[in-house]
Amino acid sequence: MVADVLAVAGVLAMAFTVGRVIGAQEAARQAASSAGIFEGHGDIGNVLHAGSVDYDGAKQTYTIAGNGENMWFDKDAFHFAWKKASGDVTLTADVAFLGKGAQQHRKAVLMVRQTLDADSAYADVALHGNGLTSLQYREETGAATHEIQANVSAPTRLRIVKRGTYFSMWLADDRGEFQLASGSMRITLQEPFYVGIGVCSHDGNIVEKAVFSNVEVKSEAPAASSESTATTLYSALEVVTVASTDRRVVYIAPGRFEAPNWMPDGKTLLFNRNGRIEKIPVTGGTPQVLDTGMATRCNNDHLISPDGTQLGVSDNSQQDHQSLVYLVPIGGGTPQRITEKSPSYLHGWSPDGNTLAFVGERNGDFDIYTIPAAGGEETRLTTAKGLDDGPEYTRDGKYIYFNSERTGHMQIWRMRGDGSQQEQLTFGEENDWFPHISPNDEWMVFLTYDKSVSGHPENKDVMLRLMSLKQSPLSQKLPKETTNVNALGASFKDAKITVLAKLFGGQGTINVPSWSPDGSQLAFVSYQLVPKP
Repeated sequence: MVADVLAVAGVLAMAFTVGRVIGAQEAARQAASSAGIFEGHGDIGNVLHAGSVDYDGAKQTYTIAGNGENMWFDKDAFHFAWKKASGDVTLTADVAFLGKGAQQHRKAVLMVRQTLDADSAYADVALHGNGLTSLQYREETGAATHEIQANVSAPTRLRIVKRGTYFSMWLADDRGEFQLASGSMRITLQEPFYVGIGVCSHDGNIVEKAVFSNVEVKSEAPAASSESTATTLYSALEVVTVASTDRRVVYIAPGRFEAPNWMPDGKTLLFNRNGRIEKIPVTGGTPQVLDTGMATRCNNDHLISPDGTQLGVSDNSQQDHQSLVYLVPIGGGTPQRITEKSPSYLHGWSPDGNTLAFVGERNGDFDIYTIPAAGGEETRLTTAKGLDDGPEYTRDGKYIYFNSERTGHMQIWRMRGDGSQQEQLTFGEENDWFPHISPNDEWMVFLTYDKSVSGHPENKDVMLRLMSLKQSPLSQKLPKETTNVNALGASFKDAKITVLAKLFGGQGTINVPSWSPDGSQLAFVSYQLVPKP
């Protein structure tokens, strides 16, 4: 009898064990099926209400319910369906929110993420409840989140593309054709990483839902180099807010355009393309070509007079196609030639409007010169060996900032308006170009290349960096008659330098003054090389 009981118990235990295994397998199968093409899903960060994924195999749609206070700052909270991936990745989906929603900034995202931790590095294309669409990113673990806002609202089909260390946002137009909608932005992720879709309610007390359909994930090995692949160059005119370092796209087009500068009214930007000067509203729109008469080979060295009535251009259409400086009425008209000698490249305009600063090559040397805006004799301000370039006046007219390679590689310098008291401002190993001074004379933005790059070529990894020009207490205590290169240089070695943006650019990115009149924003051009189909 005891033996029979034990036998029955053994059978029941085995059945229970088998049942548990089968149940776990079924649960795993159901969990996998609920995630469709994804390997799993779950809540990221702290949420008050658990999220979910409802996968409809027949329709191949994913309805994601997500909670979470936000996907911003240094931590995220949302629900995420994911799979691991390596190499270059493209993630595409149609996205639609369910219901009216309680928060205009609820987010539905297509994401590439380093880890499933709340503070992970990542990039995503985020569709907000109010239609705002942006490429959001956190460059490294625990860093602040930033974004590049598209100039398109409420798209229905979205795409995020990772090529090497660069991420971009693509949005489908009314015909269903994808258009590039972001500037270039780079983040280094280790392989493997996570690719997926998610929802954040932007309110810890509620749950929001979004439906993702026609979801496609494509992975491929990175191309050996851009030179080995046929590509199309895209240019993106962007504006960055200095306080937040968030970016907004004004205009994107295939081909190359360069060097935006800001009209004094703060409403219009100018840039050069195909030898012509074009203008566009800061809010976006269709560019219009300015009439510059016979000056039809304008390069990226142009600027606007302090009173906003004239446009200065550097044009290669005359005299053996060597650059000369001309002035044109701001509304267009006949160019007035200013420089007699060539090549001459315009960079600065004194705040009183009376003097132009330019770079001229004379007898094989590139130096900085000034000339009356009405025309006349040029005055040489620099004589050091090596290239001097990019002269720009401060708003009070006391200084001219410029870049020089007299120390062996390109660094930022400044001098008095008459060329005296030349002093070095940057001291790093990198190559720094094109200083532009804020309207209050407190900040300088400049373009930085890696130390291995010579000159200022196009299509390179570059940074826009911001430097405080507020001198240290040491320099302020020095008697004016004793200030010299070493004393002032020592003070600037301690100046704070921050990164505004990491991008693909270089020549054409910020060749000319690009601060907004109120000093809160900067305009620049980033570039992308997109492989042809």
